[in-house]
Amino acid sequence: MAGRQRSAASRARILVRRVHLWLGLSLGLLFAVLGLTGSALVFYTGIDTVLHPAIQTGRNDPPLKLNAPAWDRALETGRARWHDAGGKWTLELTGEGGAIPARYYPAPGHHGDRMMVWFSADGTRIVRAEPWGGYLMSWLYQLHMALLAGDIGGQVVGWSGVAILLLLVSGVVAWWPRGSWRKALAFKRDAAPIRRLRDLHKLSGLWSMVLLLVLAATGVLLALPAVTQALLTPATIPTPKSASGGKRQVAIVQALDAAHRVLPSGRIVFIDMPNAGDAPIRVRLQVPGDPHRRFSGSYVFIDQLSGHVLAVHDVRRAGTGTTLASWVRALHDGTVGGMATRILAVLIGFVPTILFATGVLHWMRRHKAARAS
Repeated sequence: MAGRQRSAASRARILVRRVHLWLGLSLGLLFAVLGLTGSALVFYTGIDTVLHPAIQTGRNDPPLKLNAPAWDRALETGRARWHDAGGKWTLELTGEGGAIPARYYPAPGHHGDRMMVWFSADGTRIVRAEPWGGYLMSWLYQLHMALLAGDIGGQVVGWSGVAILLLLVSGVVAWWPRGSWRKALAFKRDAAPIRRLRDLHKLSGLWSMVLLLVLAATGVLLALPAVTQALLTPATIPTPKSASGGKRQVAIVQALDAAHRVLPSGRIVFIDMPNAGDAPIRVRLQVPGDPHRRFSGSYVFIDQLSGHVLAVHDVRRAGTGTTLASWVRALHDGTVGGMATRILAVLIGFVPTILFATGVLHWMRRHKAARAS
């Protein structure tokens, strides 16, 4: 009986190793690409600023206040150049001096994807304008999120992430020691090259395993919103409508003031300004307890004609599912613990390349040795 059990365990172990091998050979290159592009994107706004001196002017100046007229001047400047009635503008409040980052979204099906725009600090000039995906860091972002293939690419990345989770787990199961843990965790410097490759592969994976699992799992949730919705069931974000009537749209500073009065402890991050129609003005805020500084999860919706608050979505009052969902991006991009965890995320992004390279080289050496024997 004991012999049969050992035999069954050995067969199961061989099967797991084969699964790990073929998953690694088929998905290892994709895993490496996602890891390297993810490392680059941890600091992508900072890298992009360094690469474009035009938007660095005035970065040491005090940040604009909520009632600064430059917000509305920037919107006027942008609308003078892009004025599709069905489009919308998103302005970012970075909390820093210098250029005002913004995004212009044309009406669906009209003029392509979003345009990334940077206004001068006084809002009177456009100092840079490029289509999303048309410059290095946005190209890397699209490669990381969707392999440059749009929605289909996003699905491929998401479901490949599920297979990568299986790859990681199978690696641990295949390694799990049956004898001495000390030997299993050792790196044998004097061993044959093929054994050193195996040890390097094994130890690189083991020491980074927890973080790789976190990055892969959160990547799946970001790439597959339907899966996130099913697993975490976050509260639905309101979708109110503005009243119609042809009145003049309220100023940005008025909308910012209204949002601040509703959530005074929140830090305003973005404001969406529709060009026309019945869409509301949407103000995005980071409230205390929300882990992501930039892509926070609380919103205030404001009637674009009257300035009245239509709805509020506060992550602190939206249930456990929403709280869990708010941590996904912060865990994935390393912002959860500030600079230290962001640097750690950069370093971990190189591990899939090490695993792929050492795994392939080890397999090739074994394959060559088997053919020679």
